[in-house]
Amino acid sequence: MKLGRLFRPRLLSALLLSVSLGASLIAAPALAQERGELRIATSYKLMTLDPHYANLNENTSLLSHIYERLVYQDEKLQLMPGLATSWRALSDTQWEFKLRDGVRFHDSAVFDADDVVYSIERIRDFLKPPSGGFRSSVSGIKSISAPDPLTVVIETNGAVPNLPLTFSSIFMMNKPAEGFETTEDLNAGTPPVGTGPYKFESWSSGESLRLVRNDAYWGGKPAWLKVAFRVIENPAARVAAVSTGEVDVADAIPARDVEGLKQRGAWIASVSAARINFVQFDVDRDTLPGVTDKSGAPIANPFKNPLVRRALALATDRGILVDKILAGYGTAASQVFPTGLPGTSGKLLPEGPDYEQAKVLLAKAGYSDGFNLVLAGPAGRYPGDAESLQAIAQSWARIGVSAQPSAAPFSVFNTKRAAGDYAVWYGGTSGEAVDIILRALLASPDKERGTGALNFGKYRNAAFDTKLAQAESIAVGPERNAALAEATELVMADQPIIPLYHFHHIVGYGPRIGSYVMHPRGWTTAMQTLAATE
Repeated sequence: MKLGRLFRPRLLSALLLSVSLGASLIAAPALAQERGELRIATSYKLMTLDPHYANLNENTSLLSHIYERLVYQDEKLQLMPGLATSWRALSDTQWEFKLRDGVRFHDSAVFDADDVVYSIERIRDFLKPPSGGFRSSVSGIKSISAPDPLTVVIETNGAVPNLPLTFSSIFMMNKPAEGFETTEDLNAGTPPVGTGPYKFESWSSGESLRLVRNDAYWGGKPAWLKVAFRVIENPAARVAAVSTGEVDVADAIPARDVEGLKQRGAWIASVSAARINFVQFDVDRDTLPGVTDKSGAPIANPFKNPLVRRALALATDRGILVDKILAGYGTAASQVFPTGLPGTSGKLLPEGPDYEQAKVLLAKAGYSDGFNLVLAGPAGRYPGDAESLQAIAQSWARIGVSAQPSAAPFSVFNTKRAAGDYAVWYGGTSGEAVDIILRALLASPDKERGTGALNFGKYRNAAFDTKLAQAESIAVGPERNAALAEATELVMADQPIIPLYHFHHIVGYGPRIGSYVMHPRGWTTAMQTLAATE
């Protein structure tokens, strides 16, 4: 048993948010010319230094400079070695991971199997809601042991054929001498310690993160001496910052600004996102805030009726969203991942609007006069989010549904959604694979099974739950993909969400950058950024 670092008093504080970094990108900067400070304007608002607090892009993208995972996903979402060099199934319920030798934490402590055991047990057994955003990823783990310093053996409660994929999302922490570190400890000011290519220098919650190079990094010396992330939530301000040279890289560039940036001498990198943006309904409560008849009187929850959900889907013009709002930097959606990726259905294709049929369905459901609602969503988090709310509202007005768009900063939107202030909303999510999103977004909420973490509308479909569980019991490969496609077809026929589009991640960069390696998960990291040569 190794002796971990001691707890140390800390003194800042913070809140939440997160998603994942990854891939073969970790080795890329070694090829680049060494430069001084890399300046990045990001839409990602890091709110905590706890790498296990919440599974949202804000945390995992930025914290991936400090912490690392056992497994990474490359640009084709294939699994690659990270802190683990290999893995294999010993039986249906037992996996073995071999760890990379010679890895050290930023404080020089040796990384070994005890750190992996600690990281998993911290998520599974210690962190409680609203923290512990990765609990669903480890809920199936019965036990984890360290037979030797470079071997980890994991026992699962049942067959988990894609367990290695789980570890492409979970950061490894350094085991302390005793107990578990709390989120408050990690936010309190003493530098967080990981094995990653960059060390922590300073952090201002929701404003900035500063990093310094880890010269002893196992993957080779990183290209940049320092990295400064500046949180700029306003898209126009990010565009201005990169176009004037105030920053070297700016993420989440609106499609409408691409040509203007090019004309001002900036370069553009883009890739289709492995994610989905959608409209989600509250199908659980009997009455909903902001939902009334045309006279303004409250009415029973109309979204419990699948005919209403289907009508609104038929009245949604995805073509306008993709062609006009995203300026072609996106693909109309019919399911959770772009058609053609593993686990998607070739039978589900994006539909054009059919307003007449939508009216028929509304009348059949008892809403021939339509109704009023508030359509909520974040502003500035996703490309075209606020504009999408406006366009959807205009489309729904054609069938008598008067939707009042209500956009708010993501932190406000997220808090209000969790508090039940919304009846229907625009959202988005990404994931490592189709089944990960299906489990989180559409499976019935079940803490024990670790499903429904993003199912804020409390949708439940027992037949879908069964099909999804059956698909997940199959080993990774064509048979599993076909079963996931069937499960997707079943659930989408019930229209629990309206898939809108798969947007393209767009990054702008200036003359100090030679190239920017895009990843479909949408991460923004220094490791993707290669310095220009002289």
